[in-house]
Amino acid sequence: MKPVVARFIAILLLVIPGIGATYGFLLMKDAVFHYFSSFGHEEAAARGFEFGRFIAGFLLFGIGVGFIGGWTFFRDRKRNYVAPRFRQKRPRPPRPGAGQSGS
Repeated sequence: MKPVVARFIAILLLVIPGIGATYGFLLMKDAVFHYFSSFGHEEAAARGFEFGRFIAGFLLFGIGVGFIGGWTFFRDRKRNYVAPRFRQKRPRPPRPGAGQSGS
């Protein structure tokens, strides 16, 4: 029963940021849509652009996408699926005879 619970928690760790990123995208979309749909309406035009809603959506979207992207990157790095420039740097083994003088 323990592996089932662990997998469920792992899925929740990915689903929750995904829902947050989706909600953030919807907040940004709604802020932009309300701004453009207010043209021609005097009471709505006085309100202007909803910067608070847009910034909150941007933060939620960025945090969610960053978490999922980082999780995927580190998982792929652990399994050696990434390009050579993203692989972990290993210390170079010492050259044979580097610590000895040749005299």
